[in-house]
Amino acid sequence: MRRLPVYFLLDTSGSMNGEPIQALNNALSGMIHSLRSDAQASETLWISIITFNSTVTELVPLTELPSFQLPEITDPIGATFTGKALELLHSKASADIKKGNANQKGDWKPLLFLITDGKPSDTMLYSEMIPKIKALNFGVIVGCAVGGLADDSKLKELTDNVVHLATADTSTLKQFFKWVSDTIEHGNKSMGTTDTVALPPPPQEVVQVI
Repeated sequence: MRRLPVYFLLDTSGSMNGEPIQALNNALSGMIHSLRSDAQASETLWISIITFNSTVTELVPLTELPSFQLPEITDPIGATFTGKALELLHSKASADIKKGNANQKGDWKPLLFLITDGKPSDTMLYSEMIPKIKALNFGVIVGCAVGGLADDSKLKELTDNVVHLATADTSTLKQFFKWVSDTIEHGNKSMGTTDTVALPPPPQEVVQVI
């Protein structure tokens, strides 16, 4: 069975302290539960989570959905090193993703979801990594800006698919990750018939940035 790799880059800088980080944990847990109810996703979906603040951590390496264990994200602190997060993503995805050859089919095009409530603290590295990430040929890259301090324009440099959430409360993040789950399930079912993943209509809490 061909795999569908899905990568999450999650901002855990100091501004996520308090309700936002707890809301993020709850919303992620709900998304994983929803995906596990889809038989096809259980067969093909592999998920990785990378967190970033002043340091970057591969919280969960690329893992098949039935074996995936979601750890609690704690102690948000520090700056927003988005560039370093993209750098680690590039290294991991380059090694993780199986290429097709004459003897076997490779993985489906991977999906990437980047969630941040700020702007990159390492802007030079961030800009340097953008063409390298695009060269990995993701099926879709979604950038999610949360709150008034998040920079839509920086995410727009990475992808045309940018959405904005007004707040990082439990209700809003739950709706966002429900939409993410729908996107993943849609992508999982459409692979093989299209090169890119079409985003489903977002709920009212998720505002697409034009």
